[in-house]
Amino acid sequence: MSLILFGIFLVLMLAGAPIAVAIGAGTLTAIWGSGTPLLVVPQQMFAGIDSFALVAVPMFILAGDIMAAGKISEKLVALADAMVGMLRGGLSVVSILAAMFFAAISGSGAATTAAVSATLVPSLRQKGYEPASAASLIAAGGTIGVVIPPSVPMILYAVIAQESVAKLFISGILPGLAMGGGLVAIALYQGYARSYPKGAPLSLRTIGRSFVSAFWGLMTPVLILGGIFSGLFTPSEAAVIAVDYAIFVSLFIYRDLSLRDIYRLAIRAGMTTAIIMFVIATSAALSWALSNWKVPAAIADAVLSLSSETWIVLALVLVIILLTGVFLETASALIILTPILLPLVTQLGVDPVHFGIVMVVGLSIGMVTPPVAINLYVASSVTGIGLERIARAVIPYLITLIVVLIGVTYLPLLM
Repeated sequence: MSLILFGIFLVLMLAGAPIAVAIGAGTLTAIWGSGTPLLVVPQQMFAGIDSFALVAVPMFILAGDIMAAGKISEKLVALADAMVGMLRGGLSVVSILAAMFFAAISGSGAATTAAVSATLVPSLRQKGYEPASAASLIAAGGTIGVVIPPSVPMILYAVIAQESVAKLFISGILPGLAMGGGLVAIALYQGYARSYPKGAPLSLRTIGRSFVSAFWGLMTPVLILGGIFSGLFTPSEAAVIAVDYAIFVSLFIYRDLSLRDIYRLAIRAGMTTAIIMFVIATSAALSWALSNWKVPAAIADAVLSLSSETWIVLALVLVIILLTGVFLETASALIILTPILLPLVTQLGVDPVHFGIVMVVGLSIGMVTPPVAINLYVASSVTGIGLERIARAVIPYLITLIVVLIGVTYLPLLM
């Protein structure tokens, strides 16, 4: 039955069907063929989305959309420029720093890429930076959007793996900073190698003015993460507070959005959430079917028969994660892979929270690996640069992110 399931899934995916339809059709057909009552499908679909933690998903999406639609990205870029713009190739570093700032607000890779690209690429072009390289760097920086909390994929993993959202958020901070640090190192090297210009000299007054201007936006992650880590409110409650705060700042502080804009963004966030929830629901039925047929256990036994060495098994898992990220969007890949791979790594004594971070970091790299590569598409559409040029220019940043992923995977095992 599992072969029928995956066969139908692959055929529908190759035919261009939505991921949720492919999962649902394959699961439904396989369950029907096994003689199991079909009533189990809607039961498992409902059970899959019946989680209080999932309330945070639409709220974080909406909060990120509101912040992305306003002027906060411009203010964050101005602050980053005041801090590091004086370096040679400093504008490249500014793009990564701005992406990290925005990642802590939006929790979305695509939103981070779009906001920073629209703000910075014209300046990068004007100052003589290679356009495709600049756009690809921003796209690579956008991958940090789903690693630095708040992170929608981490919430999804927490629900599937029955782990703490707060623990995942805390564990995601250092890997996100490592990704940013690696990209900054490459940007600085290219800045000197290509003799990119320096920006304005360091000015404490300019930094102060930029900080005051961006203060309300910078307070968003402080409010969200501070409240969660202090125990003041749950991640789901933090997501609702983030929306309220984003609306307040956009309407009354920065005054860059209207009520009509908020309504339009709420509708868009609702549509995005509906897609994610449909994928979660069908994947819950898939997970039940696979568990019922003992597929994860069979996969674990097969892999462990090849080697019981943790580092070798994790290397195989990393290859699977990276290849899946090439063809599937981050959230969809996470929902499909978690019930299959998690039982395997837990048998080896790997901490589920650590593995969740490995999954999120690994799948985030898929945002810059064609054919899916959503960040490259966003950067291409915003900048007008051909996708092929950006895809070629992203290779050094892609290698850097993979090196960081290997470090995130193995370093905790050595401690």
